[in-house]
Amino acid sequence: MSTSLTLISDGSNLPAALGPDLAAAVDLAKAEKAASTRRAYGTDFRLFKAWCDGKGVSSLAASPETVAAFLAAETGNGTKPSTLGRRVAAIRYAHKLAHLDTPTDSEAVKATLRGIRRTFGGAKVRKAPAIAAKVQAMVALAPDRLTGLRDRALLLLGFAGAFRRSELVALDVADVEETETGLLVTIRRSKTDQEGEGVTIAIARGVVACPAKALREWLEAAGIEAGPIFRPINKAGTVAAERLTCRSVANIVKGYATLAGFDASTFSGHSLRSGFLTSAAAKGASIFKMMDVSRHKSVDTLRGYVRDAELFKDHAGAGLL
Repeated sequence: MSTSLTLISDGSNLPAALGPDLAAAVDLAKAEKAASTRRAYGTDFRLFKAWCDGKGVSSLAASPETVAAFLAAETGNGTKPSTLGRRVAAIRYAHKLAHLDTPTDSEAVKATLRGIRRTFGGAKVRKAPAIAAKVQAMVALAPDRLTGLRDRALLLLGFAGAFRRSELVALDVADVEETETGLLVTIRRSKTDQEGEGVTIAIARGVVACPAKALREWLEAAGIEAGPIFRPINKAGTVAAERLTCRSVANIVKGYATLAGFDASTFSGHSLRSGFLTSAAAKGASIFKMMDVSRHKSVDTLRGYVRDAELFKDHAGAGLL
């Protein structure tokens, strides 16, 4: 978002004594949205502003007609309906920050977005789940060196804990406790826990490929005793102090998918999470036990994984032809 947009008054008409507390309030207000969301909104609004500047119309405050025309232009450029939905949210958020009427509440804008979704479809492109057998094939190809130990631990822990990429890279050594039966992992904050209440999940030991063993081997080899668990490694084999990025997780998943002979274009960082849920559903795991690991708030969301895993089970057409 533009730095000129503030959620709270700049304090020009307020007592000077409020200055430090007002600055703190602004920082707290920024924390309302996740950093990734703020970055995405900032990019979306800059695209909108550039388009408006090119047309000689105002982006702030924008008229409903301007927003509707922008959506139509973006559609012509091949922008997906799901991305356009986020563009609309960014425009709305920018206007709210600037204490302006939100043009996106107009029926003209809503109707345009509905029409785009109806005409071009709004279904998300689903990535392939990295089911248990595929994960085992992928980690078997991890090289016997520092990067391989890290990648093996990342893939196995990411799968076994049904982690989102952001959750995986946010893990610290202090968040993990190894027990006789597996790992207890504390997730401090997640997509569905923006206020950071935290939750602890259990990760069972594996027979063929054990997440607990892989994690222990990585931490010992890298000499990591505190701080981020998963870190970059340079060409000289030096482990960095900072965390891996979410993009790095996706690249690691895709890289090992390629090595294992799978179509990497159908894999993403989310494939580990969806792979665990699909595999657990195929083995007949209770949907509520699956929720204990995945932390889904909605049973309906998990039903999709169960349905995918059981599409051919007791099929109504079996034996008819």
